[in-house]
Amino acid sequence: MKKLFNKLTQGSVKLVEKYLPDPFIFAIILTFLVVVISMIVTRTTPIGIVEAWYGGFWNLLAFSMQMALILVTGTILATAPAFKKVLGKLASLPKNKIQAIIFVNVIAILACFVNWGFGLVIGAVFAKEVAKRVKNVDYPLLVASAYAGFLVWHAGMSGSIPLALAIGGANTGGAVTEPISTSLTIFSTWNLLIFGVILITLPFLLALMHPKDDKAKVIDPALLEDDAEPEKVAKADMTPAEKLENSRIVNYILAAMGFVFIIKYFIDNGFELNLNIVIFIFLFAAILLHGTPINTVRAVNSAAKNVGGIILQFPFYAGIMGMMTAVGPAGVSLAGAISDMFVSISNATTLPLFSFLSAGLVNIFVPSGGGQWAVQGPIMMPAGLALGVEPAKTAMAIAWGDAWTNMIQPFWALPVLGIAKLGAKNIMGYCLVVLLYSGVIISIGLLLA
Repeated sequence: MKKLFNKLTQGSVKLVEKYLPDPFIFAIILTFLVVVISMIVTRTTPIGIVEAWYGGFWNLLAFSMQMALILVTGTILATAPAFKKVLGKLASLPKNKIQAIIFVNVIAILACFVNWGFGLVIGAVFAKEVAKRVKNVDYPLLVASAYAGFLVWHAGMSGSIPLALAIGGANTGGAVTEPISTSLTIFSTWNLLIFGVILITLPFLLALMHPKDDKAKVIDPALLEDDAEPEKVAKADMTPAEKLENSRIVNYILAAMGFVFIIKYFIDNGFELNLNIVIFIFLFAAILLHGTPINTVRAVNSAAKNVGGIILQFPFYAGIMGMMTAVGPAGVSLAGAISDMFVSISNATTLPLFSFLSAGLVNIFVPSGGGQWAVQGPIMMPAGLALGVEPAKTAMAIAWGDAWTNMIQPFWALPVLGIAKLGAKNIMGYCLVVLLYSGVIISIGLLLA
């Protein structure tokens, strides 16, 4: 049985390594595919499709900047000497390659359940630190284990769909007229059971994927080290400008201002994490721990080398989303048509399952929780209400589907890959196995819910 599983895993890895192109080429292929299908389904002219593409092209600019900042600030925090020391001690806990895979995945799952931005960065940074200390561990699998934690984010405490329902009925087509408590979505018994099964079993599944030692892709720890620091100049030899650049007082005052707001934020809002406050915490913690302005600048300059994929690719995904959500002369959008197709074959028992599967399909083209909810919510939620399905269950099925196919969609992996210094094809073979396994677990959970 184990040999069969190893063959399946290695076959998946080889398949992806051979046929999965660079994430930018993947985005281009998706663009061309959506152009052709949209013209057929929505009866939109080529000019209309191009206009919808351009119309959506800039819709992720603010989000792209947030993602670039989450990568940069997470990296500079991780490279601060004091933080590296703590992270190093945690990374020393696993004593062998199996423990390393399990430990990294558990940390990533728990962190992503709390907050997806926090979990995405911490998982990748932690995987790097573990790789420096544990011998003979397959580095691509270790990074895949970190990214696999992202599978649970939309069913967790930062999931955009359950949080949107908690404040009202936006994008539900009138199916929800008052807020739905997170006790019925995130913290419902059936949702926590799906999460629990994944938390308990997925780390061991990933550990079973580890190739034999002679086939493991072990990385030289030296390649994971940060850029060497420049030689220090004696204070007596510094110019006034250099003394200011190396002043700890400047950083401490600046950090104090940041943490005054952070403390006030949590007093006012409780433990409510969003992307902006996570970035803010990362940034000012890094400023404090790096000690001087010039050390902070050098850390940012080093970390910024990894944001190229985000800058280049996110506008193209925004363009794809523009085409997917544009309503053509036939009165339907491509994303809407996909949702309608699944609704037409659903009943009260199968609607959550088909909501999950349709969301997974749409997510490949619209890898944004908020964007996908705006498209699918007004279709799936009224359908669920008409069939007698609880709105919370339909919504969470969409949330799980949105997170599920991220395992084969490079969009969200870009920050992780930037930190880990790998390509998408290095980890997606393992993630494909995670996709298949988790798809079974989530489907069974939704049918039994």
